[in-house]
Amino acid sequence: MENQAKTNTEQKEQQLKKLSKMSLIRSLLPVVGLVVIFLLFNVLTNFRMVGNLSLVLSQVYVTMIAAIGVFFIMTMGGLDFSQGSILGIASIVVCMLSKISIPLAIVGGIAAGAAIGALNGYFYVYRKIKSFIVTICTMFLFRGFIKYLTTNAPVAGSAKLINYDSTALKMTLTIIVVVIGFIAFRFTKFGTYLKAIGAGEKAAMFSGIRTDRMKFLIYVLAGAITGFAAFINVIKVGSVTSSGGNQLETQILIALVLGGMPISGGAKVRFENIIVGSLLYIVLSSGLTMMGFTTQMMQLIQGVVFLIFVAVFADRQSLQVIK
Repeated sequence: MENQAKTNTEQKEQQLKKLSKMSLIRSLLPVVGLVVIFLLFNVLTNFRMVGNLSLVLSQVYVTMIAAIGVFFIMTMGGLDFSQGSILGIASIVVCMLSKISIPLAIVGGIAAGAAIGALNGYFYVYRKIKSFIVTICTMFLFRGFIKYLTTNAPVAGSAKLINYDSTALKMTLTIIVVVIGFIAFRFTKFGTYLKAIGAGEKAAMFSGIRTDRMKFLIYVLAGAITGFAAFINVIKVGSVTSSGGNQLETQILIALVLGGMPISGGAKVRFENIIVGSLLYIVLSSGLTMMGFTTQMMQLIQGVVFLIFVAVFADRQSLQVIK
């Protein structure tokens, strides 16, 4: 009996060590992938990527900021496919209000994003409709509004917007948002509650977390964050076309998964998934563009990479239907 007990103990220890090694490999894989892909594309493009690093990074700011809100949603087990439409509507609001005041335009963009997020949260939380269904519906709804508002011509903003188009400003704003999100997620009850809801909503409810209120506020917060990203999106060109924010939701989802984000959310998520994933996605897209690949071929390659990372990071033991 004692020998059998020892054998069982040793087997459990070996299993724990094996799981620990697998967890370490999974956490390091996105970082290794980022370094390898960056070096590979530099070699293949005769180091043009290094020479155009500021141009490459200019594409990451909006994606990284908007990904923070989606990261919070996915941590609690939900999805949001409306982020591209939120960015488009908020960008139009920013352009319109910029003619009055730039600070008012920023506040207006945040408010517009928060309002759409509240709409998503209402139907998801209080009408009990699955998050992916709600956000797909609002994606098409507000995409229609964007096309209607830009039918005759792009919605132009104030000429003063161009004055804010500097790498230093965009990088500073992005870092500020990322740092605030990191502190809130890592060092406050906010992150703990999100992980608890993602791991098990009923258990979180019984532990005293007001899950419905938390979920609603997270959708409002995600919309507000994307509304702020709209300001950075607009200052690059000073106007919004019918394609404003198009496919942002896809970019965010791919970026988060490439960064190692578990699809089912829960306790295994890491805030670093946002940073590494956003950089990895932009480096991959920019590298393929510099190599002269067509849009169709780029989508094919990105799809293959996406499937590989989903296969690696999907937690099959806790995977469930998206809430």
